[in-house]
Amino acid sequence: MTHRRVPTAILVVYALLLALGLGLASAYWALDGEPPFGTLRLGSWQAWPKLGSPEADPYMRALLARRSDVPLATGEGLGFTATTDSEGRPLDSACSYSIGPVAPAARLWTLSLYDAEGRLPATELRRQGFTSAEVLRDARDQFTIALSRHLQPGNWLQLPASGTFSVVLRLYDPPGAAGANLEEGDFPAIRRLGCGA
Repeated sequence: MTHRRVPTAILVVYALLLALGLGLASAYWALDGEPPFGTLRLGSWQAWPKLGSPEADPYMRALLARRSDVPLATGEGLGFTATTDSEGRPLDSACSYSIGPVAPAARLWTLSLYDAEGRLPATELRRQGFTSAEVLRDARDQFTIALSRHLQPGNWLQLPASGTFSVVLRLYDPPGAAGANLEEGDFPAIRRLGCGA
């Protein structure tokens, strides 16, 4: 048997190309989605408290640059995202949901819907969210927001025609340090009511 020796230059080029490919693939993976580190998770809701602070890690900064997002600064507030219901099932436009009855203490909060591409969905009423000032409440100061593709009484947000979606809850000027005093029970539950027609 004879063995052919591979020239060293070819091995070096191969190693460099492999390292470059793995580096680019891992960077794309790390930047395709949510920040991989620093997550604050409370039930269905998750946030990245350092996203708008000077202490943001390089991955967070790169994600912001790639998306052209401007997050809330540490002193302004905190944004939470939910992509699953309270039982951990992905949010699906084919289903109906209710959100409520409480929200964390803050000077103001907003709740908005986003489609699978991260855009505000086009709806018949041209409403994609509510603020704490405009949501209808009961005698106990609690609220319920219905999420459905079909008209619902009271606080209703129309879901996208199809696919997954996310709900974003932004807290403006919450008391204390960002996320320090928050507990899962402070957040609205996302309950699936049914799926299909």
